[in-house]
Amino acid sequence: MRQVRTLPRLQIGIVAILRGIGPAHAKDIALALVEQGIRAIEIPLNSPDPFRSIEVIRACTPDDCLIGAGTVLEAGDVARLASAGGELLVAPNFDPGVVEAARRANMITMPGVFSPSEAIAASRFGVSALKFFPASVLGTGGVSAIRAILPADTAIAAVGGVEAGDFARWSKAGIRLFGIGSGLYRAGDDHRTVASRARSAVDAWRLACSKLS
Repeated sequence: MRQVRTLPRLQIGIVAILRGIGPAHAKDIALALVEQGIRAIEIPLNSPDPFRSIEVIRACTPDDCLIGAGTVLEAGDVARLASAGGELLVAPNFDPGVVEAARRANMITMPGVFSPSEAIAASRFGVSALKFFPASVLGTGGVSAIRAILPADTAIAAVGGVEAGDFARWSKAGIRLFGIGSGLYRAGDDHRTVASRARSAVDAWRLACSKLS
């Protein structure tokens, strides 16, 4: 088994989910996010021409940015993601075949889990982080209960129905990494709108985490 690539420490624990974006707007939106401190971006594969958007974003962002794809359901998409320069693979589910393909490509893997069984299976298989999805359904209590049975160093993200206004509550439960979609970007938004939302989200994340320092 190839060694698991660990999730790098992000100064701001937000992964921007740009669902519905196209290549023509990818650069402006990505730069707006990076300028506000968000340095992890995923393009769901059910967006128009997602691999081209990933190429565009990878080319215009600093090397320390984590760029990749979300909603990756097929192992065959991993090679295309690697060719586009992506190094982050996010999925709504845990599929060992997809994770193994990404691991062989030396990618950061963040599969979705919901139950204790899924979380333990993914953790034992070897992933970079667990994405609890949809987190709003599990709630902080549900995620905390499952987290208690996982290795202490397991990286965890809350994704799905979690917005900037929820950061404080989730941070108190020990979660400091979040995937945010429509709270940052909706298809058709311009870069100024996205920059404003990103600024607010980053401020909320910093405030929530500072209270726990």
